[in-house]
Amino acid sequence: MNPIFPVGIHSLWDELNHMPTGGVWWINTDRDDDAYRLANQTITAQQAEARVAVVTQGIAPREVIHAPVHGGPDKIRLFSGRNTPDSLDFFTRDLMSSIDPRHFLILVITPTNYWQNISSAQIHNWLKKTSSWTKENNCTVMIINPGNNSDKQYSMLISEHRYLEGLASLRCQGDEHLFDVAYWCNEKGVSAHQQVQLAASATAGWRVVPKEESAPQPRSDEKQVLSHVAVLEGAPPLSENWLLFDNNEILFSEARAAQAATIIFSLAQNNQIEGLARHIHTLRRQRGTALKIIVRENQASLRATDERLLLGCGATMIIPWNAPLSRCLTLIESVQGQMFSRHVPEDINLLLDAMQPLKLRGYQPWQGFCQAVGALMSNPLLPLDGKGVMVALRPVPGIRAEQALTLCRPVRMGDIVTLGDGRLVLFLSFCRINDLDTALNHIFPLPVGDIFSNRKVWFEDSQIAAELVQMRNMNPEKWGKPLAGPGDISAVIRAQHDGHAWRRIPEPVTLLDGSNGGTSA
Repeated sequence: MNPIFPVGIHSLWDELNHMPTGGVWWINTDRDDDAYRLANQTITAQQAEARVAVVTQGIAPREVIHAPVHGGPDKIRLFSGRNTPDSLDFFTRDLMSSIDPRHFLILVITPTNYWQNISSAQIHNWLKKTSSWTKENNCTVMIINPGNNSDKQYSMLISEHRYLEGLASLRCQGDEHLFDVAYWCNEKGVSAHQQVQLAASATAGWRVVPKEESAPQPRSDEKQVLSHVAVLEGAPPLSENWLLFDNNEILFSEARAAQAATIIFSLAQNNQIEGLARHIHTLRRQRGTALKIIVRENQASLRATDERLLLGCGATMIIPWNAPLSRCLTLIESVQGQMFSRHVPEDINLLLDAMQPLKLRGYQPWQGFCQAVGALMSNPLLPLDGKGVMVALRPVPGIRAEQALTLCRPVRMGDIVTLGDGRLVLFLSFCRINDLDTALNHIFPLPVGDIFSNRKVWFEDSQIAAELVQMRNMNPEKWGKPLAGPGDISAVIRAQHDGHAWRRIPEPVTLLDGSNGGTSA
């Protein structure tokens, strides 16, 4: 008969406790001490005849594993591995050279943040290989992964359910711990989105807190609203279902236990966007599609790219800063009962890079310009016909294109310009066609009509892509280069750029009195 190995948490029900042979289970912890305690407590929970092996990486196993005082297997096989990513390639081979893994529980304890520098593709391939190996050899692998930033791996691993039988995290919350189960599959069935409060003691270890909430959780919080206090603009909670929080961090921590509630974050400054995006991405990936996640903009701080980033991370709706409170409440009511249906990539860095794809600004060589804009056009994560505007400008007679380039000073990252065929070609990333004149007025010190005789604009993806084909085929002899030094016409127009904007240079005027034959002011 095949053995079933329990997780070392007392009073945990079988649906979240059993680990049959023929699978891989993964548990993240916030701290090293929690990982080591869980490993020792799991060993103690096994039967005396159980076959147990422990593999530690980067640390001697005897520094982590202690002989059980009461209970536990009669014999534990200890192995140590190198703290390097390539040690994964030889994991199963090295084990089989020392033991027959049949009916073994194999605990793998990795170093802190061991997986963060390993690509998702590598982790996927390793899990696929190891899962197949456990089924062939009828054994169980339990991975305990300590790390202070495990949300990235946790979000990625949710989609690895074909090769992971269970995924959970053990998070410290002051004097208690939270056992957060993404999914757990065993002979009792499948459980998902379960959270269990644990109390720890030095002698008994972790034990389930005896509360009614410890039962398997239904979607009973659909009417609950967790909100930043600034969303209501000083008004009291609207009903007993509203819970208000002083900042987004506390709100995020509380939302990690929600199932189908409405979560409303507040956004007051542009520098909050990346942190808020990470909170939204974590909640959407870990808590599922029933959660309603709303961002209320309290001050004008969101650009179009920022809105796309938050929506791409899993936000249900963004309420603009100029919407009055009555309109805000109506919009919140409108999303009740909705299920989130858009795809959210498992790696948030893909979204961050996609919303800021051009890490360039200013002049670029002709080929580099075409390559950068072409890569942007082919980015599947960006909206159709919303990637930016490309405009070609030909100077007025008497001004060379190379001279006009000295007046072109893009301020925003992602706004680039090149020179060729006697004209300037600019690409303004994520600029709308109706904002083109405003953008050009920020880039050039004079009205564009005074510097350039004509212009041609492309703003649809198909138009820009077609023009890029023509630009790539242009003879290199027509490519231009910036002036080495002479030819700057800033003095002619009496303006200079201070690194942020163009400033007029005052022209001195001498006033003469009548005694010198001049006019007096």
